[in-house]
Amino acid sequence: MNTTIQKWGNSQAIRLPKVLLETASLKENEQVQILATQNQIVIRKIGPKKRKTLKERLAGFEGDYVFQEWDTGKPVGNEVF
Repeated sequence: MNTTIQKWGNSQAIRLPKVLLETASLKENEQVQILATQNQIVIRKIGPKKRKTLKERLAGFEGDYVFQEWDTGKPVGNEVF
């Protein structure tokens, strides 16, 4: 399949036909990795990121939690106190 690189704002773009995306099992808004070598560009699907649970995030924590207040600045709108 042939296509043309076209200007898109200050960048260039290539439109990917629907049939090409379906063949590669890619959908709109999916994360992909783009790799470039001297003569080719490869687009690879990235699997979903595994999000850590709170328990997993805190597993390596050692010590006591020290609560501190912080200043978020002066109100600028209709904040509720």
